[in-house]
Amino acid sequence: MSPRSTDPVVRTETGLVRGFWRISPPKNRASAAFLGIPFAQAPVGDLRYAAPVLPQPWEGLLDATQYGATAQRGDPGITLIPEPSIAGDSVLNVNVFTPEPAELDDPLPVMVWIHGGGYISGSPASPWYDGRTFNRGDVVTVTISYRLGFEGFGHIPGAPSNRGVRDWLAALEWVRRNIYAFGGDPSQVTIAGQSAGGGAVLTLLAMPAAQHLFRGAWALSGALADIPHPRAAALSVQLAERLGVEYSLSGFSAVTEQQIIDLQQKAAVSEENDDLSAIKSVLSSGPAIGPTVDGELLREPSLESLRKGIGADKPLVLGSTDDEFTMATDHVRSKLRFVPPSIALSKLVNGRTQRRAYLADNRAQRRLGTAAVVGRYIGDAIFRSTVVRTAQARGSAPTWVYRFSWASPTRRWALHCVDVPFWFNCLNEPHVADIAGDKPPQSLADEVHGAALKMIREGRPGWKPWSESSGTTRIFGGAVSGPDVVPDGYHSVRALV
Repeated sequence: MSPRSTDPVVRTETGLVRGFWRISPPKNRASAAFLGIPFAQAPVGDLRYAAPVLPQPWEGLLDATQYGATAQRGDPGITLIPEPSIAGDSVLNVNVFTPEPAELDDPLPVMVWIHGGGYISGSPASPWYDGRTFNRGDVVTVTISYRLGFEGFGHIPGAPSNRGVRDWLAALEWVRRNIYAFGGDPSQVTIAGQSAGGGAVLTLLAMPAAQHLFRGAWALSGALADIPHPRAAALSVQLAERLGVEYSLSGFSAVTEQQIIDLQQKAAVSEENDDLSAIKSVLSSGPAIGPTVDGELLREPSLESLRKGIGADKPLVLGSTDDEFTMATDHVRSKLRFVPPSIALSKLVNGRTQRRAYLADNRAQRRLGTAAVVGRYIGDAIFRSTVVRTAQARGSAPTWVYRFSWASPTRRWALHCVDVPFWFNCLNEPHVADIAGDKPPQSLADEVHGAALKMIREGRPGWKPWSESSGTTRIFGGAVSGPDVVPDGYHSVRALV
């Protein structure tokens, strides 16, 4: 099918937007992309630390053929996922990818993607997040932006809390009001995200104010923040001191965004000199910047809300890679070569009983060396144990769990982010070879992407749920022999739960 002879044009609630057609192999199907559509006004001036405000209507056609500005500024350096920064003030925008940019009698299901980046970086303009592959499966795809770092999540007296979270809600409200015009069904929205984006998915799932905005969720390597209010306030006080301004709305408004970006990480990072001590500080305290338990939007920690049944009517798929952050200790392999794993872990795990249980459940990892054990523990403490805690908190609510076990030939491990190009089925996109080698298995992408499509369209991914049989886990890319669904797929983190 060739692109239509005229550019696709859609009427949103604030005006007409013009996108563009493109062809997607292998069947050369046409789909349309609309990029950089504002869902809120630029958060500058008086709106810098405000809740998102609806955009002003515009006259004529809004050109939506280029990605909009990103909240991420400058060069983020070498990252596992290519996520470019785009200059500009209007950072609150959405990108819509659709096979049928028109109101349909039988509208299509919708997937809304929330990017990761530790709540301080990341971009919805990644080529990996292009929705063309989901369009081939008759799914409308939306990627959203949100304010990052202190601008989006820092505690400021006199300013609304959790501004980045409010951006998620505003973007989802935009989808609810406008997606029908793009061929999507606002009653069939599935939210999905990876890393901090997966944490955003879990946060929204547990948030009463978000329940009307989606019907299902998929969290890849979700990292919950749930920062206690006192910790968020303490970081803000420290940042104000470093900036030399008052701890107030006027004080933070008096400095530039770049000044804050330059100092926010220094205020958040532990000053421990020893590598393992610094890691322990991060693991024990959690992230310094991210969604905060403010008593308003986040009334309590997300797992507590899930235990009370918030979001129980919505199907959830969640999982992790097998070695999320094992690569973080590759550089100290020689240094830890002769250090017993029990000694190294004693710097990270206080309880001897827990430490011994964890080592007993990770005998295979111990054979790979102490650095591999410590690295595995970091990923398990942040990501993989969160999978189990979330599944347990949900009780009988429909929950499916998986593991991504395919090890990268270039990075050694089934590491953080390696599953994303498989989930999007975009193995030919730029930079995939950097993380997945020259010949990543297309059959694995077909399995993972197929499960995502099934979940978005039908509300189930295609294997037995954990909620019916605790521990049930789908293994993607594991050993050639053996079952792909196992009865206790996360036994190696039991000691951490």
